[in-house]
Amino acid sequence: MLILNKLFSIIAFACSLTLLVGTVNAQSEQQVRTELQKKIGANAKIKSVSPSPIPGIYEVLVGNDVFYTDASSKYLIQGEIIEIATGKNITEQKQADLNRIKWSELTPSNALKAVRGNGSRQLAIFSDPNCGYCKRLEKSLQQLDNVTIYTYLIPILSPDSAQKSKQIWCSADPQKAYIDWMINGIAPSGKSDCATPLDKNMAFAKTYGITGTPTIFFTDGSRFPGAVQITDIEKKFSSLK
Repeated sequence: MLILNKLFSIIAFACSLTLLVGTVNAQSEQQVRTELQKKIGANAKIKSVSPSPIPGIYEVLVGNDVFYTDASSKYLIQGEIIEIATGKNITEQKQADLNRIKWSELTPSNALKAVRGNGSRQLAIFSDPNCGYCKRLEKSLQQLDNVTIYTYLIPILSPDSAQKSKQIWCSADPQKAYIDWMINGIAPSGKSDCATPLDKNMAFAKTYGITGTPTIFFTDGSRFPGAVQITDIEKKFSSLK
């Protein structure tokens, strides 16, 4: 009975110690966050502070950007942490997770839709009709088969982008009008006064920090910015199987 009582006492002490350490760590993180926020100013809002894999160094999230700082909040470090043993880029992985969206939050009815083959593979693209890289990507995408492509128009480059986007959306065959312009150079014409989802697409882009075109999303929510190579898109599709 004495041994059992001692065992219970040891377990109780271990639990108390764990709670104490957790509380101290939480207080340390909050203190680092408070001090750092004072130093960098209110314009750069800190989302969270948490321990990094390096003792004494904290991971700091400001918006969707990853920084690091020391326990005294004296330094703000911009760079990447790479685990030498595995070669894993911890910062890059964290950044990818921050840039991830939920595929279910996309609204297909707000997008142009192209289906080739059985359409089993899906991707979403945020595009501006005056974006040269978007045109380059669109030509490359013609090589893909068995794919469904949702194109969300976000006119962010110029006032003319908004006009072209409206004319494309208001045409009799919006997807064809988009391809005619992006690949064949046939400018959209006709009315531009129909109801469009452009405002909703812009709001979505703002919420998820989509500031450049093209930006591609896959069904796992991962984000590929820029005119991605077809080989990289195929590689990503393969990893989703």
